[in-house]
Amino acid sequence: MLAIKKAFLKKKFDKLLTDKENSRIVSDKEIVSVGVIASQKISNFIDIEAEIKKIFELQDIKVFSFLDYDKKNHTINSYFTEKDIDWNGEIQKTDFRDFLDEPFDLLIGYFDTKNIFLELAVLKSKATFKVGFSDVNQRLYDMEIAEIPSKIDNFLNELKKYLVILKKMKN
Repeated sequence: MLAIKKAFLKKKFDKLLTDKENSRIVSDKEIVSVGVIASQKISNFIDIEAEIKKIFELQDIKVFSFLDYDKKNHTINSYFTEKDIDWNGEIQKTDFRDFLDEPFDLLIGYFDTKNIFLELAVLKSKATFKVGFSDVNQRLYDMEIAEIPSKIDNFLNELKKYLVILKKMKN
């Protein structure tokens, strides 16, 4: 049943992505708020919020993680599962829908493997600038970074370097 739902969502996702690509406008305002959508495997081992605060020196950071296993044995507070996205790609979980509706200055897709639920979440986010790992989906992000997820310092330092160049952040 899950495979059928994923295939159905993939078709919806591709249509939404094409529509968004044709109407996407990237903001040039300075980064003040950051949203992060991460996979559970990463969230279990890295405190993404603390790392962003340390490197970017920002306080307005929110993280949501996708739980795809060990749903009972986790320590993640803000999360969503495949059950929180219906067959039409609509978000059923209120706090997650609110997160996606928030116009973050920067959204980081902190996952390095294709996952229709994570990709759909990034696509539905109202963030004005989206960044993620290369090789996930080139059409999804405004900027991609080639790095290994376990090296969060490298990823964030590289991201900060480019945000400074783009004048979206002060050095």
